[in-house]
Amino acid sequence: MSEAILEMKGISKRFGAVQALKATNLNLRPGEVHALMGENGAGKSTLMKILTGIYEKDEGEIIYDGQPVEFKSPKEAMDAGIVIVHQELNMIQHLTVAQNIFIGRESMKGFFTDDHAINEKTCQLFAKLNMEVNPKEKVGNLTVGKMQMVEIAKAISMNAKIVVFDEPTAALTEAEIKELFKIIAELKKENIGIVYISHRMDEIKLITDRVTVMRDGEYVGTLDTEKSTKDEIIDMMVGRVIFEEPKQHSEVAPDAEVVLAVKDLNYGKKVVDLNFELKRGEILGVSGLMGAGRTEMARLIFGADQKDSGDIYVHQQKVEITQPKDAVEHGIGYLSEDRKQYGVIVGMSVENNIVMTNLKNYVKGGLINDQKIHQTSDKFIDTLGIKTPSGKQLIRNLSGGNQQKVVIAKWLEQNSDILIFDEPTRGIDVGAKSEIYELMTELTKMGKSIIMISSELTEILRMSDRIMVMCEGRKTGELDISEATQEKILHFATMREAVV
Repeated sequence: MSEAILEMKGISKRFGAVQALKATNLNLRPGEVHALMGENGAGKSTLMKILTGIYEKDEGEIIYDGQPVEFKSPKEAMDAGIVIVHQELNMIQHLTVAQNIFIGRESMKGFFTDDHAINEKTCQLFAKLNMEVNPKEKVGNLTVGKMQMVEIAKAISMNAKIVVFDEPTAALTEAEIKELFKIIAELKKENIGIVYISHRMDEIKLITDRVTVMRDGEYVGTLDTEKSTKDEIIDMMVGRVIFEEPKQHSEVAPDAEVVLAVKDLNYGKKVVDLNFELKRGEILGVSGLMGAGRTEMARLIFGADQKDSGDIYVHQQKVEITQPKDAVEHGIGYLSEDRKQYGVIVGMSVENNIVMTNLKNYVKGGLINDQKIHQTSDKFIDTLGIKTPSGKQLIRNLSGGNQQKVVIAKWLEQNSDILIFDEPTRGIDVGAKSEIYELMTELTKMGKSIIMISSELTEILRMSDRIMVMCEGRKTGELDISEATQEKILHFATMREAVV
């Protein structure tokens, strides 16, 4: 058994009255992929931020390469060979891919950055990683998945001894995930230690050697992946067993009202001649591979992008939606796949996020009615089970699952009847996923209708009443949940011929 390259012993950390970590332990060997698991809010990211110099620990000891260390900044950690690929993308949008990768480590020609040299280095790095990205492309033009791969390439370019992956596959396609796993296999051969944070149990079983589980900021235990079962790990994470059985039949009456109809919708090559309907109380799952046009379709319905042609009907009435404000007025809410960029304002409080799209209702005589805001936000915090000390808490201090609940509260406060959920559980742990699923089910019982875009087939089969499959901007299949299987969905997701 290899000597540990990293030992974190008895690590504790408080933020004011909140005990974020309590006597937490982690042991990492060279050439090992070590999963770090736990519900959102369990303290995984806090532990890694202490390791990489973002936070200072209150108590405990860190032994790295046989020596006690305490990094005062991320740069100190990087210089020592410890790098982290964050779940939140840290790309500078207006710079090129190459400039982002080598920022702070630029090749110079006199007083100027040698862009040609860093482009060449980036090409060599991408060739090693089998990545097809133009080094000269501005990062702002990339998909979320491509940005994530660039973030990973940046970390690997630093000659690290330890790489921390924080939800690395959340925005990747199946092909990109396979490439990532090949990269991780190469890193193992080079004796690099890897901490792998993920909620995807299949990935954990496939590529990790050991699993350390945290719960409520405390160390629960460490298991050999090969000898452990999925249920054991989940039970350690949440203290209860969670089942995700596929839905057997639609719970929507055949004659239920059509609340939304999309006819002949077009947007360049991204959305082509798209037709579908959504019924009251229905969850319409939208499946397809990345690049299928699912998010583009959602943004058109919400008015975030302008359609080339086609019609949208709400409650049988043709409506013109040219901006999100129009969609909101017609009772449509949109939960973006990137909640931190489009869903919430992380520097604002929970209560202000909940009421921000309807602030005019909380102003009287030019003054903001704080008491009314408190009452409204407290109602949603209680109803949706948002875990926060109070409505005054900043969004950035909430877990991913609770941030998502705040976005849902924002649209419920607007009394939206049609909700578009784009990757609703991306980056959310198994326990919070279950809560989001229960919440979606409750919303449909209230008469709300949901379009749910998801890349996880288990999620599509678990939640949908009906499934629409897209490929290259076209609708290629539609299945009632009673007849849907993963095989049928993938068949439609890979065919280019549209169905009407």
